[in-house]
Amino acid sequence: MTMHQTGTRDEWLAARLRLWEAERELTHRSDELARQRQALPWVRIDKDYRFDTAAGPASLADLFQGRSQLLVYHFMFGVDYTAGCPSCSAIADGFNGIATHLAHHDVMLMAVSRAPQAKLRAYKERMGWTFPWATALPGEADFNADFNVWFSETQQREGGIEYNYRREPPMPVPPRDATGPAAEQASSTGTDLATYTRERPGLSAFVQEDGVVYHTYSTYARGLDALWGMYPWLDRAPKGRNENGVWWRRHDEYPV
Repeated sequence: MTMHQTGTRDEWLAARLRLWEAERELTHRSDELARQRQALPWVRIDKDYRFDTAAGPASLADLFQGRSQLLVYHFMFGVDYTAGCPSCSAIADGFNGIATHLAHHDVMLMAVSRAPQAKLRAYKERMGWTFPWATALPGEADFNADFNVWFSETQQREGGIEYNYRREPPMPVPPRDATGPAAEQASSTGTDLATYTRERPGLSAFVQEDGVVYHTYSTYARGLDALWGMYPWLDRAPKGRNENGVWWRRHDEYPV
């Protein structure tokens, strides 16, 4: 017998209507947050960021591919990785379907990583993805470093990492949780925990007007929750997210 509360249809409906009011309030609050995002001041980009793409060398302006808006998903796939981050991969599973809709609504969706194009192409083929994916090239204008999704070993060791608008303490040597969920994810990318966590996930938004590119918004960590395609569904499932650690895998790694 279930331990969950049960009731009549009328009792369910009364409770559902109370919840409906709360959901409606949350929707309106979400609309207001979207307006606040769009009201943020724009920051002009003057650095000459360079990328490698499937079509060849590109500037940040080139990544717009004729649109006025660009959404960049900072995908954790470092130079030393042998495979993309499984969490980023779960998020990216939703990109194929929406990228076409966004492109026809004046918004370009682009994943950006530090891994070379050969690795990205091979991983895209393995995962069955078609969305565009650029390699951010290192140099004086380091795109990943400037947008706080890649950090040096020195920063990690000395407490110089500022991620998600907060400064992190130095990483101890050896790292704590070297056998925890993060270490398992690191192992699945062919790296150790320290190397794995020098890459971070995020989303950054840009706009181009009169030939000038501006940065408009960035979010990280739990700010990416809405991009996980499975979570809105799980939040409506009877048992919710029902999580106990990192349960997800790359979609081709689940047991048959």
